[in-house]
Amino acid sequence: MRTVFQFAPTSDLRRAAAFYRDTLGLEEAWRDGDDTIAFALPDQLQVMVSTTAQPAGPMYLVTDLAAWIDAHAEVRVVVERYDIPGGAVAGFADADDNVFYVFDQPAA
Repeated sequence: MRTVFQFAPTSDLRRAAAFYRDTLGLEEAWRDGDDTIAFALPDQLQVMVSTTAQPAGPMYLVTDLAAWIDAHAEVRVVVERYDIPGGAVAGFADADDNVFYVFDQPAA
């Protein structure tokens, strides 16, 4: 597992984009439609701002999401698996109910 994104939900993408771009001085790395923008940090981690109504949390890249889920059946799912460009993602809770995401992008 490798941390790739810090997911930061927002109700106003323009306001959030202005904060990360203008206030923090981060550069846009990519965007997906009108609901998601990622901003690059110097250490390769990206802050992904999205209007998707899900809890905030780190996002870990794995080779195969289905295999990871099978190997970690005891980990509670809080966001059901869904498709993303080039792959899929699901959200889980740790022992203290902190949310984290695991995703793959084999087609990317």
